[in-house]
Amino acid sequence: MRSLILAVSVIALAAPASAQAPNRGNADLQTNCAGDALAFCAGIDPNSPQMDACFKKNMSQMSPNCRRAIDAYEKAGGK
Repeated sequence: MRSLILAVSVIALAAPASAQAPNRGNADLQTNCAGDALAFCAGIDPNSPQMDACFKKNMSQMSPNCRRAIDAYEKAGGK
């Protein structure tokens, strides 16, 4: 689930432009996983290994739309 961190990159959008993480993932991940990232992994740096671990730990509780977006992204070759 190494691409899970990509699903939560939308958290970085709330940061000032100078502190934003690179645009990671895709629009589907950002749209479908933003709420899950905030609900389960709030306060974790989206670029950190801790974010990967948080998403992996909470995957079974993530919304169906977020899980589908992650699966589609991984099948399309996203990393």
